Amino acid sequence: MDRSSVRAAVAALRRAVAGPDYPAIRPPLRRRPRAAAVVRTVGLLALIGLALVTVAFLLDSRKLPAATAWLIAVLTVAPLPLLLTRPLWAWRVMFVGQLFGTFNRQSTEAWPWNPTQVLVILVVLIVVAARVDRAVLVWIGLFSLIPVWIFVPPANQVAICLLFVVLLIVGDLVRRNTHTRRALAEQAELSELEKARRAVLEERTRIAREMHDVVAHHMSMIAVQAETAPYRLDAVPEPARDEFAAIADSARAALTDMRRLLGVLRSESEQAQTVPQPGLADVPALVDSARRAGMAVTLGEDVPVDPPAPVGLAAYRVAQEGLANAARHAAGAAVRVTLRTHDGTLVVRVSNAAGGAPAGPDRTGGGHGLTGMRERSVALGGTFTAGVTDDGGYAVEAVLPYTDEEETS
Repeated sequence: MDRSSVRAAVAALRRAVAGPDYPAIRPPLRRRPRAAAVVRTVGLLALIGLALVTVAFLLDSRKLPAATAWLIAVLTVAPLPLLLTRPLWAWRVMFVGQLFGTFNRQSTEAWPWNPTQVLVILVVLIVVAARVDRAVLVWIGLFSLIPVWIFVPPANQVAICLLFVVLLIVGDLVRRNTHTRRALAEQAELSELEKARRAVLEERTRIAREMHDVVAHHMSMIAVQAETAPYRLDAVPEPARDEFAAIADSARAALTDMRRLLGVLRSESEQAQTVPQPGLADVPALVDSARRAGMAVTLGEDVPVDPPAPVGLAAYRVAQEGLANAARHAAGAAVRVTLRTHDGTLVVRVSNAAGGAPAGPDRTGGGHGLTGMRERSVALGGTFTAGVTDDGGYAVEAVLPYTDEEETS
């Protein structure tokens, strides 16, 4: 026997003798307090009746003093109310009763205990066997057989020992069956959750297909029409050609973002992405696209090292939404995008000068741009501010936690 087995056996012995008890079984009538009160009253009366019967037997048949008879009677019935809540304590009290319940036993009795105690012993053994672990059960069985070897006549020892062992085996089988049923119920619940998850994934796939059918075709047509317009129309001036090219580029960019979103919807895990998310390195291309669309945009100093992907994505989205807000609410105004590091943070600022349409949020209250930028910033542990500048323009600024890997290495 290896050391681990010895340690496990010693731990089981400690728990059987003086260790923590097993969790109580929830009473079946806990949701019906009146019925539970009736059951408790009937149980108390039954215990008192069993105690009185035991006392009468010990006084009449074994001629014990009244105090001794009452002590043995209490030890006899005391394990019963503990079976559901404290199974180990029920067995411990029963074992003490086994040792001290044989006073003045008659030589003609097959059992050295009174009839009530015999019944209680059998009930306690099978119930406790159905509650405790197998290692603990082995020690309980061995201890329970000690009074049999000491007090039972040799002619009856084998039969009583076999009866005890059978009860313990039956109780253990009941415990294993209960655990198996509980495991099957948990597995069935997991299967239901998996079915629900599969249903959600199927619905997401269906939505993705419908979005692709409804949106992708029209976005593609916009891009194609904008690209071919200078060739289909006569005498298109150069500024108009640039405008058509900007429209085509914007349509393609929107189509790319939509396909990336559809890829997330189609995948079983949001991490299963084959197309890289935009990052800080894509901001210059975003600014160039805005210039081609007719915006007067300048880009401040570049960040020398790319931040972690979540920070880079958040910075890109803030710059993207800031440019979109400036285009909607301050058309024609000069816009400046600034990216810089400061005290371990990445600062993304998009500001527009006064001019054009009224700057700031939409007066109708529509759109979720500012809310989305704030949520992205706060989710990364940063801050976000937006408001009117001193010169009458408008600025949004996100401060995102950022550490230059070259500085920290």
